[in-house]
Amino acid sequence: MANCEVRSYRDLIVWQESMNLAEACYQLTMTFPKEELYGMTSQIRRSAASIPANISECYGREYRAEYIQFLRIAQGSLKELETHLLLSSRPKVKLTDTQTVTPILNQCESVGRLLRALIRSLQNKGSRE
Repeated sequence: MANCEVRSYRDLIVWQESMNLAEACYQLTMTFPKEELYGMTSQIRRSAASIPANISECYGREYRAEYIQFLRIAQGSLKELETHLLLSSRPKVKLTDTQTVTPILNQCESVGRLLRALIRSLQNKGSRE
């Protein structure tokens, strides 16, 4: 697939992986207590959905600098998501446990690496033109 032409943001591995991450977050928060619906559940879902949304929004931008800026916003949402996940598994909050959150945090790390690689690639492209 590495040699495939990218015709849409949906062809980007980083978008696909961030969608998988958002889906995992939705599944996780389904186990949270109902009283957290407007609290941590909402925060996790919002930040998780923001990552692929910003990747797709930036894809159509005319200028490389705008594209990179939206990817950086996606990075910020990713860090926000990680913080909410870590907080939700802290012993005094205990909405979930570390064992449940760890695989999702690993997905976060993977998406973060992909975002950084795409940003570097775009920056390097710009420096050669």
